[in-house]
Amino acid sequence: MKNSVMLPAQLLPAVVAACLLLSGCSDPKSASGFRLPDGEVGAGREAFVRLNCHQCHSVAGDSLPKGQLADVITVPLGGEVVRVRTYGQLVTSVINPQHIINPAYRGKYTDPAGRSLMPDYNQTMTVRELVDLVAYLQSRYKLKPPEPAYPLGM
Repeated sequence: MKNSVMLPAQLLPAVVAACLLLSGCSDPKSASGFRLPDGEVGAGREAFVRLNCHQCHSVAGDSLPKGQLADVITVPLGGEVVRVRTYGQLVTSVINPQHIINPAYRGKYTDPAGRSLMPDYNQTMTVRELVDLVAYLQSRYKLKPPEPAYPLGM
């Protein structure tokens, strides 16, 4: 007789359901399992300035050198937010600024075709600069609890 594993009959539907669910997780473009190395905040600030990000961005709580470009609209980064800016969101914003553009920024921060005015750094930025830059940006966001819909005592 061959060795085999017998499952109790009541577990079979759960095992089949788990297999079906897991088979749906095989999207080759999934970010599951993706993780860049940790960055260094100080080096990220230096990269932010070296890459001239400060020409078009301000960062909450940090006094960066003044931008040299005239008539540039400053896009604020960091500060208090009610929703966490995840590592993945920040990486995506740097390497693919067209991915999601806040409707409030359309026209003001986009070209006539609706594409972000942010330069493409994918050919010039190193992975080390990217991870440090993301570490710096992530450190500048502070989670603020949302205001309660109904204050206590009402």
